[in-house]
Amino acid sequence: MPGGCPGRGRCASRESTWVVPARLSRGRGAPVGGRGRGGGRDHGWIRPPQPGIDARRPGSALPEVDGRSRGGRRVRNFVTLLVKEEKAIFSSPIAFAIVAVYLLLMGYTFTLMLFLNRTAELVRVFFQAAVLFLLIVPVITMRLLAEERRNGTLEILLTSPVREIEIVLAKFAASLTLLGLMLSLTAVDAIVLGVYADPDWGPIYSGFLGLLLLAAALAAIGLAVSGLTSNQIVAAVVAMGVGILLWMIDSIGYLLPDPFDTIVTNLSLVAHFTPFATGAVFLSDLGFFLTVILVGLLVSMRTLARR
Repeated sequence: MPGGCPGRGRCASRESTWVVPARLSRGRGAPVGGRGRGGGRDHGWIRPPQPGIDARRPGSALPEVDGRSRGGRRVRNFVTLLVKEEKAIFSSPIAFAIVAVYLLLMGYTFTLMLFLNRTAELVRVFFQAAVLFLLIVPVITMRLLAEERRNGTLEILLTSPVREIEIVLAKFAASLTLLGLMLSLTAVDAIVLGVYADPDWGPIYSGFLGLLLLAAALAAIGLAVSGLTSNQIVAAVVAMGVGILLWMIDSIGYLLPDPFDTIVTNLSLVAHFTPFATGAVFLSDLGFFLTVILVGLLVSMRTLARR
């Protein structure tokens, strides 16, 4: 058609880019194409709403907070705290001294087992590592919260835009990183045993799983104790005492009448670790270690919340 559009598609797309004009009344307001009272020329067109500007104007609706952005911020806070704790742990000579002593004692135990007992199993190695963890883990966790409290940086950390759970999980994960490194170095014994013998790999896998759960439970206990004091030595001694008590409490249970003996024995770390070391995995033992970890982390969060 003359004066029409050569194509419907082109006109449809062009028309969709324009905003329908709103004519102002001649009797009220400024004429179309004229100047308003503000001195600006509006040309009689309604400006499309701009979310970035209009959302901040008084009377406009507040922008919705995206749950994904909140979750991403929490992850970034956790990663930042984790990196900070990792640098603090691995920049200290105490960590390297602990790893060196641990490897020396574990190597000695493995050598005796391999050449004197001539057995293709790691049960003795697992129990030796468990006893060492009772002494080593409190030394690793003693500074996690006690040092922050002594230096006065805990208050600054709590007033920053981070939550207690992010602080606790970052410190707990940092301690587990060092313990996981020690366990991975202990796995060399299993590799050597597999080269020169034909071991049963089931008890080996379950034994390392039990060591990891035991280390995590002791780390949670040490973190909770570290949040109760500003003295690192006190935190290490108390956490060590709690760990050793839970390890030996089954011997006290034998002296108690029924049903107290069963209750006390079920609180023993060694009673729940022994099945892992011998190749048996029970859900009750797994649930026990997870419960200890959860209780330790909750106590740590509670101590921070009270600050």
